[in-house]
Formats: sequence, structure tokens, C-alpha cells
Amino acid sequence: MSATTPVPEVVRVRRDEGVVKLALGLRDGAIVECALIPGPSRDGRGRLTLCVSTQVGCRMGCRFCATGAMGLVRDLTADEIAAQAAVAERLYGRPDNLVFMGMGEPLDNLEAWHGAVKHLIDSRRVGDRPPLAYSTQQMTVSTCGHVAGLEGLARLGIFRMGVAVSVNAPNDAIRSRLMPVNRRWPMAALKEALLAFPLRNRVFLAEYVLFRGINDEKEHALELAEWLAPFRALVNVIAYNPVSERADAGFERPHWRTAVRFTRWLVQAGTVASLRESKGRRIAAACGQLASPPAVRNLTPGRS
Repeated sequence: MSATTPVPEVVRVRRDEGVVKLALGLRDGAIVECALIPGPSRDGRGRLTLCVSTQVGCRMGCRFCATGAMGLVRDLTADEIAAQAAVAERLYGRPDNLVFMGMGEPLDNLEAWHGAVKHLIDSRRVGDRPPLAYSTQQMTVSTCGHVAGLEGLARLGIFRMGVAVSVNAPNDAIRSRLMPVNRRWPMAALKEALLAFPLRNRVFLAEYVLFRGINDEKEHALELAEWLAPFRALVNVIAYNPVSERADAGFERPHWRTAVRFTRWLVQAGTVASLRESKGRRIAAACGQLASPPAVRNLTPGRS
């Protein structure tokens, strides 16, 4: 971050189940949310993960996502992305991991995201601010399946960073219903891009949000396992977190037993899978729930 860049103001803090959600006010009046999530570590001391946002709103329009319901207000700058880690460190201690899974599609704002990553791995001191000095091995970037962005990411040569892909469906019919991006880049194109991407040992994290009666049957698990067969994917099964902004979409959270059963079917089909319990639902800090107040949505037009 440059020495003249103002640090975002913390305008709201919410806490639940150890999760802390921060709403940060930016210099033009826009507000962006990020979340600190506690978790276990191998040494037993616990770890803190910061879920970082890259845009105010999002143009991808996933029909189950509160951020997607906003549309794209504007991209964050590299400084604004990196500043979320600086604010979190100042208030709660240095996060152990950074996951670019907050508001926005990181690969739709690739240049600024890359600039933020360079800030975050820079060990030099800026003014009186402490160095951030993260490693890319402590970072994961998530995409909804932005194929052009994956191609751009490959050209940047950042191959030691984790890559997560929101798959969420076993076939194009279901995925296009949930995620409009699939109409531009269907699952065959996404698979081709991932096969071409220099994944370490062909491993990536496949995020799969489970919806009652839509993508939670055994046939869906087997079809997903087949699609993932060329990779050594790690599947995170996540029960849908309802969002008020998408109440008219008609999506329902599946019963926990259904999620357990679906995960078991994946494992039986030879896929490495785990059921992830989302924390922070009661403060709208869980997967798909981050959003800005309606007042900022008309602040700055998004790109066409």
C-alpha cells in the first residue's frame, strides 16, 4: 500500500461463533465486507483465516449469492484489497491464511487482485506500517469458473497459490440455472481450462453448495465424481446458506443428514470430499452472504 492511501474505516463489526464480520468504509463512501474465521490447525494452536473481498458487488449474478444480487458497483483497487489484511491484523492479530472468497469475482478484477497480492507478499516497511509479508502458499483464490480469468492467472505465473472453483452442479442444465457464468463458459470449457492450468499435482478445491431437491441426489454425486475424475480435487460440500436478497429464488437448505449422505456418496465414488460447516450464518458472514447496504449500490456505476 502506498503511504498516502487512507486506511479503510471500520464502520460495523458483527460477531458470532468466533467469526468476526467487518464492514469497511472506503474513500468514496462505498462499503465492503470481509470476514475473519477461526479454525483448527495441525499444531493445535488454532488459525485465523481472512475472507477477502475484491469488488463491491459482483457481475457474475449467481442466483444464490447475496453479493451477486447487488450487481457490480465497482472494482476494488489493489490498495483496498490489501488493506483488508492490514485492518484485520491491526484489530485481531495477523491472519494465518488469506482466501479471496469474499465479495466479488477475483478473476474479474485480475489486475487489481494481482497488485494486491504483490503488496501482501512485499516485506518492505511502508511508512510506519509493519510489513505484511505473506507467502502465496498462505493464499487461495476462488473463482466461479471465469475461464478467461483462469487463463490470465496462468500467464501471471502464480502457481504456489491454492485455487478454488465454485462448481455447485454436476451438469450444465443445473449449473446454468444456478450460475449464469455457465452459459458463457459451460462445464466442458471449465474442465478444459483447469486441465490446461498448471495446478500443482492437478489439485484444486471444488466448492459444492448443496440445495434441497436440486443438486443433492446420488446421481448428482456420481456425475460430479465423473467430471472431477481427471483431477485430484478436494471437494468441500457446503449446505446452502439462505440469503434474504435471494428469497424469491426458492432455494432451500438441505437437511444435515442429506449433506452427510451426499458427501459419503462422493467418497464412495473415489472423490476426496468433506462436509464443511459454515460459521457465521446468523450474522450473514457465511458462504454467499456478504453484501453491502443498499445505499452504496447506486454509488458508482459498474463496468458494462
